[in-house]
Amino acid sequence: MTMKEKLINFYERTKHGIPAIIYTAIYMLWFTYLEKTITRPDTIIHTVFDDKIPFIPVFVIPYFLWFGYVVINVIIIGILDKDEFNKMFILLATGMTVFLVISTIWPNGHDLRPNIAYINATGGNVFTRMIANLYSTDTPTNLWPSIHVYNSLGIHFALTHCPKTRKYTAVRVGSLILCTSIILSTMFIKQHSVFDVATGILLAIIMYCLIYPMNMLGAIKAAHERRKLEKNLD
Repeated sequence: MTMKEKLINFYERTKHGIPAIIYTAIYMLWFTYLEKTITRPDTIIHTVFDDKIPFIPVFVIPYFLWFGYVVINVIIIGILDKDEFNKMFILLATGMTVFLVISTIWPNGHDLRPNIAYINATGGNVFTRMIANLYSTDTPTNLWPSIHVYNSLGIHFALTHCPKTRKYTAVRVGSLILCTSIILSTMFIKQHSVFDVATGILLAIIMYCLIYPMNMLGAIKAAHERRKLEKNLD
């Protein structure tokens, strides 16, 4: 196979990922704009439950693992199964767009963060220092619904539906554990309110119910067509 043929073959196998790459660039530009322009949100999100949730610095680990969890599994699903990748992309892109639109028309933020400088000065540890670095680069604005929560569920849905990954118990269980840890981390390191988390979960469930049943109906229809064809051949 010539180099040209290899490049054409590679393009044919990966071209379904181009819309995701383009969308990612648009999302990052839009999100960066919001982070730079919305410094004083119109609404502070706070619930009575937020005050009852403890600050647990070690949960910064699953919070940061989210980035690898999303990126690596998007690539894996993209390589393994085009149809599952498309479903996953539609789910993720829809929720992320909803988040951007809400953040643009309804600037929001929270006041949940502890005095991390004081904590570090009076006996902090490696986890509180990691959180301090996070706080310095990520403002407590543009929070609703939580994309950490929404995308974690979206990736878990994809891994447990893709035929080439769901057959492995370790993948399903490991994904569930990490997904749950990430969701909890958003509250335990005071990055999100319970409201952000609950609405992120609700939006993910709604999109799941809209996207995956439609594909199930498509599979049923395809099976019915195959049976009709087989009957006609007989």
